[in-house]
Amino acid sequence: MCAGCFIHLLADARLKEEQATCPNCRCEISKSLCCRNLAVEKAVSELPSECGFCMRQFPRSLLERHQKEECQDRVTQCKYKRIGCPWQGPYHELTVHEAECTHPTKTGNELMEILDEMDQTHKKEMQLYNSIFSLLSFEKIGYTEVQFRPYRTDDFITRLYYETPRFTVLNQTWVLKARVNDSERNPNLSCKRTLSFQLILKSKINSPMECSFLLLKGPYDDVKINPVIYHFVFTNENNETDYVPLPIIDSVECNKLLAAKNINLRLFIFQIQK
Repeated sequence: MCAGCFIHLLADARLKEEQATCPNCRCEISKSLCCRNLAVEKAVSELPSECGFCMRQFPRSLLERHQKEECQDRVTQCKYKRIGCPWQGPYHELTVHEAECTHPTKTGNELMEILDEMDQTHKKEMQLYNSIFSLLSFEKIGYTEVQFRPYRTDDFITRLYYETPRFTVLNQTWVLKARVNDSERNPNLSCKRTLSFQLILKSKINSPMECSFLLLKGPYDDVKINPVIYHFVFTNENNETDYVPLPIIDSVECNKLLAAKNINLRLFIFQIQK
């Protein structure tokens, strides 16, 4: 089977608390048991496959180049996108559109409004990275590699959740928990899958502890995570954050995490000094 289907199959088995099995012969499968069949890969690369744009068939080995560079129906964007043109369409219509595009003839005032909107989007991105750089200048910074392990609740209808062993950062003891689709009853029936997590302070503290924190991918993972900074004031009475989204980019990346035996990420905690 292809890599995408393999990962999806492992993720479904994790959600249903079953051993993943081959859909054809029902033997048990896992990442450690499966290997690449190079002979079949080579044979498959020569088989015809349908272009997602023009529906013509090409050998798989040529399909990627065709879809990126040669297909006349591939989706493309107007060269005036940089000044706000939202058009996108098949490549063979690009020349006609650009000849008729109204954006080059817009007045300076009209273009300024468009560029202002684009600047606002860029400004939000820059604010995020500037915030991260500011946090890196804090006196008290801690980080660690965390490993989420899958568990099941004791409910009549069990639910999958994840939890890390206790770990120490900034001389305090912490735990991270995570859940799938906000503890939806049957996430295996959903095409859209998400993970959310909460940070829990296990130590007793003498005064409120104000922190910013974020999760990033681990050093040996390829999961795509967009950094998001979260903020919370920990006290002995209020030592658990709300569940917040793990900012993975889509359900495909979520399936990669669910298919893994453990989820390995890197946690950063920044203590805000008064």
